Amino acid sequence: MAIFNQTSPAKKDESTPAFARDVPQSPAPAPAPQANTDFSPATMPRATQAAEVKESLIASGLTIEGKIEGAGHVRIAGKFKGDVNVQGDLTIEKGAKLNGGVRAKKVIVAGELEGNVESAERVEVLDTAVLTGDVKAGSLTVAAGSKIRGNVECGWESKESTSKSNGNGHSKAETELAS
Repeated sequence: MAIFNQTSPAKKDESTPAFARDVPQSPAPAPAPQANTDFSPATMPRATQAAEVKESLIASGLTIEGKIEGAGHVRIAGKFKGDVNVQGDLTIEKGAKLNGGVRAKKVIVAGELEGNVESAERVEVLDTAVLTGDVKAGSLTVAAGSKIRGNVECGWESKESTSKSNGNGHSKAETELAS
């Protein structure tokens, strides 16, 4: 008794040469793509638009020690020990921990940060955050329920006006305005 059904091979077409019968037939070629002559920003190819910034993730459950430097965004959901210096944004997720200094364009803290934040344009401390360290930023947003321990400097236009002190605790610009 046979387990499978045997079929007899189909009759070969004798009018087609043998070499052409054995080669599988390919489907008709696809039509060539048409060039788009409308170059508005919405229709431009992605390669010619501004470069998309990538985000790197340290996933929860990971513990990494080292240094992060680069131009992209960084999201920490696990634990990281070391300095972070990026031209993009840094996000510390709820339950995550960062021990080290931070330099980034924008810093969002929902987890725990033990270290100083320097030269950030914007820092957001969310309600679940614990921040232990000094903060120097253009703007600072602190949510109710968050915990912060350290010195804060924000809203200063340039570092030069705060770094040039005249010896009495005031910057040179502040002294000139007062006189």
